[in-house]
Amino acid sequence: MRLVLASAIAAWASTAVPLVVSGFGGAHASALGPAPVFGSNRRVADHQPSPAASSNGAYVGSAACRNCHAPIYARWTRTRMANVVRDPKTSPDAIIPDLTKADPLVTFKKDDVAFVYGSKWKQRYFTRVGDDYFPLGAQWDVTNKVWRRYFVADNTDWWVPHYPADNMQRPTGPTCDGCHSVNYDVKTKQVVEWNVGCERCHGPGGSHAASPSRANIFNPARADAVHANDTCIQCHSQGQPLTNPIDGRYFDWPVGFRVGLNLSDYWKLEEPELGKTTFTHFPDGTAHKNRMQGNDFVTSAMYERGVTCFNCHDVHGTANNADLVRPASTVCLQCHGPASPNGPHAPTIEQHTHHRTGSTGSECVGCHMPKIEQTIADVNVRSHTFRFIPPSATDRLKIPNSCTSCHTDKSNGWATAELRKWPGFSPWRMQ
Repeated sequence: MRLVLASAIAAWASTAVPLVVSGFGGAHASALGPAPVFGSNRRVADHQPSPAASSNGAYVGSAACRNCHAPIYARWTRTRMANVVRDPKTSPDAIIPDLTKADPLVTFKKDDVAFVYGSKWKQRYFTRVGDDYFPLGAQWDVTNKVWRRYFVADNTDWWVPHYPADNMQRPTGPTCDGCHSVNYDVKTKQVVEWNVGCERCHGPGGSHAASPSRANIFNPARADAVHANDTCIQCHSQGQPLTNPIDGRYFDWPVGFRVGLNLSDYWKLEEPELGKTTFTHFPDGTAHKNRMQGNDFVTSAMYERGVTCFNCHDVHGTANNADLVRPASTVCLQCHGPASPNGPHAPTIEQHTHHRTGSTGSECVGCHMPKIEQTIADVNVRSHTFRFIPPSATDRLKIPNSCTSCHTDKSNGWATAELRKWPGFSPWRMQ
């Protein structure tokens, strides 16, 4: 299947060129001159674990990082990564909707909520019974400000047949908590800390806190591209552990993995069925739902050239949406531009996009990262294949395309006719 998918992807991908990217934490716009070429030291041939991955240091919690890394720590504490799971008893403002207003879907009270999960697109609510947490039956649609049922139905996630059709018999430990905490212990059901703490991405920090050294901590910025990206893909992907069940329960996260090890030794990504729309994928192999950025990204030309998630995102926190290192309108221009070998190969950005400079249609993400992946109801997030999806793909495969995802009042026929008017636009990209 991977070979078939690779062949399909090749038909979409642009001509291979050396990729130029910025260094971690630095922006390098083409206007400032050529950016550095991503060297071969960022690639890995045999995917050997990072030396820091073998460290036996204990987990010590994010607070142990604060004294030495105060500015970064302060930024991180304000991110959604640091606040994805909140206790309404200690954070009274955590619950977004008013639970005192009656709604037929809401059968629980504030006192029933042990944890609140999420705040950007949707908010879910967990109750505690014994040493487990369980999802309550309603979730809040943040965008549309309405309640929606929360229940994972049949023929959706792969793990559904392994649990009864009852939220109170589907603990969040196996299905959620491994990615919403640091070092979840599958036997004791205890965590070092809730949320995506420092050690989720840097590994156990005990040795480093006691004797700070680059040699005793994992830093994705100094890892090869595969291990660096696996830091994010471990949770931003749909897949299954290679071993299941574990202690009699089926887990939906890579149990046993920690950064610096080979994620592929613990986790397999969900495969698309080319030509068929499934719960996870469109017929062309593009992800169909949220939290599949990793599934998309590994099929992209960007990933193949050694680009990493943190070339575009800084999870320690920025003022930009999605913690982008630059606003969405300019983040791609760190590496792409008329003067860059990476393209676009047109005299100006406007001549490439055929949209007015400064308009939404002139942003790279408008065409190369359309919002087509569902997070809740009619709220979608951006794809991460970076491939332009032509209107013909909608006609043939029923996948939303880049054009009418923005021009919602127009038809696929209109979009195809407009593309044919674009000077220099290859007719083969319309098919």
